[in-house]
Amino acid sequence: MDHDQNFKNLILDYRQDALTFFAADEAEAIDETVTVRPVREQQLKQRLGDRFRELDVPLMATWPDGRREALLFAIEEETQPSRFSIHRLAHYCLDVAELEQVDRIVPVVIFLRAGRDMPRTLTLGSEYRTYLNFRYIPCELARLRAEDYFDSTNPVARINLPNMQWPQEQKIEMYAHAIRGLLELDSDPNRRAKYIDFIDSYTELTDNERIEYDQRFPQESNVMTGIVGRARDEGIQKGLSQGQTEGERALLTRLLKRRFGELDPETQQRLDEASTDELERWGENVLEAQTLEEVFTRH
Repeated sequence: MDHDQNFKNLILDYRQDALTFFAADEAEAIDETVTVRPVREQQLKQRLGDRFRELDVPLMATWPDGRREALLFAIEEETQPSRFSIHRLAHYCLDVAELEQVDRIVPVVIFLRAGRDMPRTLTLGSEYRTYLNFRYIPCELARLRAEDYFDSTNPVARINLPNMQWPQEQKIEMYAHAIRGLLELDSDPNRRAKYIDFIDSYTELTDNERIEYDQRFPQESNVMTGIVGRARDEGIQKGLSQGQTEGERALLTRLLKRRFGELDPETQQRLDEASTDELERWGENVLEAQTLEEVFTRH
């Protein structure tokens, strides 16, 4: 499972909710008027070495009325706490602060699993004075009690209930609160389908547990089944459509090469960017066209 990508998607889809959950104190002043945007990864790759590119999503909060300077949140998901490096995090924060020209920066680390003896501060200096004192906000999901967030109005908290601490006998109830929270707090069908899958992946219900859930919570189960079914059908239809387009493109390319020889880069790009309707129309022109250009202009 790609935990980094899972949490990257979660943070991008629920930016303000993610900040509120993972960095509550710092996000308290972020209201509806504040714009939260991701810092472009392309910029980061140009400046930062690969070994320092393990943070998931830097988010920039800006106040349109200018009453506060921009605030940058550097958020990292760490699956294995033993692999966490506070030096790497500090290095990254300094680089991204310089790149974005901000002094207000909040480092946040999401620990998917609980760990021991993780460094919380980095102090550099001598016996005479301290020259660098760096710390970050830790969020250890596995140490949070799921029950405390059963009725949370934050979708990020409800979606992450499976990653929190809960007794085995509470598993079905925990799962139900996670699914119910997602359905109540987000009406977007695409996000619903995506994060039902997220919740399922981290809960890992057995067949018997799935049956028990369906029996105890039939309403949510029926809604969830409909959402997943529609998403699956749309995915299949999209795949079939893409497959048809690729088939049309490959066939037309072969026909053009047989009639007119190797294709120049401009023609190949035109084919690569064409819709299914365009490919079909051009395919009908191939047999009667006298020149390559007539294939694309003949009606």
